[in-house]
Amino acid sequence: MLAKLTGLMLLGLIRLLTGAQARWRGCPPKAEQRIYFANHQSHLDLVMIWAALPEELRSITRPIAARDYWANTPFKRWITTEVFNAIYVERGGSAAVPPEPAAPPAPRERIEPSFEPAAAPPAEPPAEPAQVVQGELPLAAPADAPAMPVPGSAEALLPLQPLIEALQSGDSIIIFPEGTRGHTGEPQKFKSGLFTLAQMFPDAVLVPAWIDNVQRVMPKGEVVPVPILCSVTFGEPLKLHDGEERRPFLDRAREAVIALRYV
Repeated sequence: MLAKLTGLMLLGLIRLLTGAQARWRGCPPKAEQRIYFANHQSHLDLVMIWAALPEELRSITRPIAARDYWANTPFKRWITTEVFNAIYVERGGSAAVPPEPAAPPAPRERIEPSFEPAAAPPAEPPAEPAQVVQGELPLAAPADAPAMPVPGSAEALLPLQPLIEALQSGDSIIIFPEGTRGHTGEPQKFKSGLFTLAQMFPDAVLVPAWIDNVQRVMPKGEVVPVPILCSVTFGEPLKLHDGEERRPFLDRAREAVIALRYV
């Protein structure tokens, strides 16, 4: 009961400060399993998009929350768990994508120590310069480079596990594929988590959203919100095409979010 009353009070406060206008331009509000993905410029993003959803969708939609910010005090932890029903994630967490394999360096020849005076070695001819092929770089990796998890393995999916569990239980989720807040006006490159979830849950509807002006309500470093009219525009759902690769899909999803800025 306390959480419900707090949620109603918080909802009224947010709408008083920001208006929290929801603009459904590409799809209607519908009680189906969805993955909402939006730009990220403020810690209030999850609050804003939560407040913009109608009541019947808020009850089945869980926003993600950065653990290091939203769980660092008992009050914020209570708000995010009891009111928003948020999913905690580590800052910037997403499924890791390994780089192309690199050839290991050749082992050095071991020279055993000797206490006998050794004759001077015969002079060797100077080494011939390595042949350089235009446009190619040497495939050498540092010996202490960390091993990357195999795509699709339990280790690679570990950062996404809380989101996977929420979707498996039938909830909708709100994610910010940039992984961290942007400050350039446009979203940064999307990380791979959205692509992985789209592959794993093909029946979930992927809905892009643009959150406007919320960064001006509480700029980075500020603790007192400023009344500014804000809105959330929801666009036309996307689908992951058969055989579509990770980066083209993520770029297409990012462009769908940016396009809503001008609607």
